[in-house]
Amino acid sequence: MPAVKTHFQDLPIVLDPAQRLEIAHQHFDVCALPVQQQLLAWCDRMIGVVNLLTTRDERRQPFRGWIDRYAVGEFLFADCHTDRITQDRTIARISQDNARSIVFHVFFDTAPGNELIYPGKRTGTALEGGIFAVDLNQPVQFKRAPCRHVTIFLPGTLLCNVFPDPSVLHGRTLSPHLPVVRYLTGRVLSLAAHVRHMAPWDAHRILREIVLLIADAFGEQAGLKGGKPALARAMAFDQARRYVHRNLHDGDLSPDGVVESLGLSRRAVYRLFEHEGGLGAYIRHVRLRAAADELVAWPGVPVQDIAYAHGFRSASDFTRAFRRAYGLAPQDIRQYRDDMGASPKRS
Repeated sequence: MPAVKTHFQDLPIVLDPAQRLEIAHQHFDVCALPVQQQLLAWCDRMIGVVNLLTTRDERRQPFRGWIDRYAVGEFLFADCHTDRITQDRTIARISQDNARSIVFHVFFDTAPGNELIYPGKRTGTALEGGIFAVDLNQPVQFKRAPCRHVTIFLPGTLLCNVFPDPSVLHGRTLSPHLPVVRYLTGRVLSLAAHVRHMAPWDAHRILREIVLLIADAFGEQAGLKGGKPALARAMAFDQARRYVHRNLHDGDLSPDGVVESLGLSRRAVYRLFEHEGGLGAYIRHVRLRAAADELVAWPGVPVQDIAYAHGFRSASDFTRAFRRAYGLAPQDIRQYRDDMGASPKRS
């Protein structure tokens, strides 16, 4: 019998209706540990899909951290409070695991001092709370201020009715001042208070409702929901995305070709991909991400061959683009794989 495909740890991408649904709960708290063990214990417990960046001074200071994790079907619902901490998900770590969830971070109060930092960008995105989305298939660093928040891990396929390519959710934020966000944080807070006492199917139903409502809110923000103009935008976005993926290995793939294929103005197409930095940036991102996978999957293939296969004009152009996007050279990702294979994995 083939193994069930997962999007995070052992969470299935598609829920098996024949399988008995349960709520698997885990609680962890470092408060009872000696001060100098608290942050280290937290890092050891959180080992997995991110690196926790700490300093020697921070490890000597008291650290408050507790988490309640609930696995319900294809969802992971984590209610957590920590002191200030920095999480780093790099392209090198992504190349070593199969965590491909979309993650919604939900803050209960305004929480200034949070920041998302992307490789290759000089400035990060300041967050004051609300809701933001992360695609675990893309690198990001998250500097989190002391706060309580909930993270919800879910398969991206669940959101395809709103976002045919769920990866474009990466880094999108919803302000805590929006009425829909205040409503959603209230729903999440209520679920956090009651989930351990709920019947599994009730918890699963509410979780599904919440994540679809969050997706709808992001869809309205992106102009992909609400009336005929939104429908037209959603169709154009899906057609553009499909065209890019279909012609990804064509060296002549360009924004002009996509615009011509859609029959829309350059300005209209740019607005569709404004969050990604424009259509050209989206094409470059998709090419680099596919190339990163092949660098690891085919370690014997020369870097320049992978560069040419993904539409780059030269190995040097590819190396510069890869380093700007991910902060390391293409050959370094292979070295990371070799190093991880020679020693136990740690976050």
